[in-house]
Amino acid sequence: KKIPIKYYQDLKAWPFVEALKIIERFGGIENFIKPSKNYVLFETGYGPSGLPHIGTFGEVVRTSMVLHAFTSLVNCSTKLIAFSDDMDGLRKIPDNVPNQEMLRKYIGKPLTSIPDPFGEYESFGDHNNAKLRSFLNKFEFEYDFVSSTQKYKSGDFDETLKLILKNHKKITSIILPTLRSDRKKTYSPFLPLSPITGEVLQVMIKEYRPLSNSIIFIEPSNNKLTEVEV
Repeated sequence: KKIPIKYYQDLKAWPFVEALKIIERFGGIENFIKPSKNYVLFETGYGPSGLPHIGTFGEVVRTSMVLHAFTSLVNCSTKLIAFSDDMDGLRKIPDNVPNQEMLRKYIGKPLTSIPDPFGEYESFGDHNNAKLRSFLNKFEFEYDFVSSTQKYKSGDFDETLKLILKNHKKITSIILPTLRSDRKKTYSPFLPLSPITGEVLQVMIKEYRPLSNSIIFIEPSNNKLTEVEV
C-alpha cells in the first residue's frame, strides 16, 4: 500500500530518509520518472571468508528495508542483488571451520580457489555462498545472487575494468583521502593475482597501460617487475 504524498515529508525513519534520497534522483516523489530500464536496482554484498552470521543477515535486511520503503512511496519495480565478493583473498582462518591446517596453506588465495574444509562443495567460497543463499531463502528474501568469480570468468566485468584502467587517476584521487596512511602507500583500484603463487596482492602499481589493458607491479615472490592483463 502506497503512503499518501501529503504524509511523506513527515517520514523520519532512516529507511524512508534513504529511499527519498533515491527518489530525488528521479525527479522527486511528486514528479517521479521511472528509469529507462523500468526498475531501480538495489545491491547488498558480503565477503564469504567465513560462515554467514547475524552481520551478514543485517547487510541484506538493511538494504531490503530501504527497498520496501522505496516501493511504499512510488510505483516502480525494483531488483535486489546479493553480491558475493568470492574472489577476495583469505586473510585469516575462521575459528568455526574444520581442517584449519589445510586452510593455512591457502592464506591469500581467492576464496573460490580454496578447497572446501567441509568437503561438501567445490570450494570454500562456494560453500559459504550456498550457506548464505540458504540463510536468505529461509527468511524469504527476494533477491538475485551474483558471484564475483562467475562475473570475472564470464567476461561481464571486462569493459568496466578497461574503463577503470583509463580513469585510474580520477578514482585514486577520490579514494586516497579516505584511507589510512599505511594503505595509501599501495592503494590501487586493481588487486592483481600473482601469476606465481595465485595470491590476491595488495601491491603498488608501477605503471597503468590502458593501450594494452594491463598493469605492471613488482611480484613479491621474486621481486621482479611483472605485467598482467586486467
